Amino acid sequence: MNRVTARTHAMQLIYEWEMGGEGGEETRLNLLGAKPGEEEYAYMERIFQGVVENVEALDRRIEENARGWKLERLSKVDLAILRLAAYEMSLGQIAQNVIITEAVEMARLYSSEKSPQFIHGVLGGISRGAAQ
Repeated sequence: MNRVTARTHAMQLIYEWEMGGEGGEETRLNLLGAKPGEEEYAYMERIFQGVVENVEALDRRIEENARGWKLERLSKVDLAILRLAAYEMSLGQIAQNVIITEAVEMARLYSSEKSPQFIHGVLGGISRGAAQ
């Protein structure tokens, strides 16, 4: 399975959902070219649903670690990346440094010039808080 691709598409679904879309079936199929039941599709779906179901708790953790920033001020792409990574970190199935590295790389590809450093800082804070 290509987890990086599935994760990137999950971030795009989260972004669409945040912008008022439904993250519908057509979007899912167009993103991955995968069909329900295939590993990438299943992983993307699990992550997306997990974020939607836990968005309030995830947002609290993000805001606690985004020193001086309110969620409303964050770009929607950055917020989608942070929600995805914070959710994956909460699962404890993948090393946190891997999640952070991949989130920073997503920020490099899809967001602004300063976003990778910001994403790294917020997720580092979440990671340190989880270790306590």
